[in-house]
Amino acid sequence: MRDLCFQSDQGPFAIAISKLVVAGWTGRDAAAVQHHIDELAVLGVSAPSTVPLYYQVGPELLTQSATITALGPDTSGEVEPFVVADADGVLWLGLASDHTDRALETLSVAKSKQACMKPVSPHLWRLDSAAPHLDDLEMHSDIREPGAADWVPYQRGSLAAIRPIPALIAALPDGRLAPGTALLCGTLPALGGIRPAREFRMSLHDPVTGRRIAHHYQLTELPIVS
Repeated sequence: MRDLCFQSDQGPFAIAISKLVVAGWTGRDAAAVQHHIDELAVLGVSAPSTVPLYYQVGPELLTQSATITALGPDTSGEVEPFVVADADGVLWLGLASDHTDRALETLSVAKSKQACMKPVSPHLWRLDSAAPHLDDLEMHSDIREPGAADWVPYQRGSLAAIRPIPALIAALPDGRLAPGTALLCGTLPALGGIRPAREFRMSLHDPVTGRRIAHHYQLTELPIVS
């Protein structure tokens, strides 16, 4: 169980999260999905058995901290829509990074998902407030690479690039998000390829209402001792 406090347009509230699911290979366009499979294949990652694929990881991995730690130099973030059901079953939309161990990913994608913290923004919108125009929502991420001073664009796109969130939820085993369940909904291709970074920032922009959710975190690399 992971208790997190969030901010919303209605004020602050807390959600006890008991289950966390990470959806992978969720691109709406088959060519874009293949592109992501290909860019991971360069890193030695095997192709998925089916698409989309749902990985269950520990909810304790969710964090709102501005700093996370990871073992070794081969981890990286990726921006994703974050959907969570509160105790009443109301669905909320936010933003998270599926930070992943890329070295471990070559051996097991499932284990690589469990190996890293999942930074999540402290701000949420009610999903139904954006439901009529979900495809218009824009996701961005930028990185600071090791030894670099400037931010570099890393991911750019809209939710139209991934499968519709209601369809991703409907494809879950129960066909819904039970109260206390959170879902990371998939990501966008990385500009210039997947690579590690010491800082990661991300945003979700609603061009219809002008609202924006943003989050920024730094990575502290832990040494691998053998």
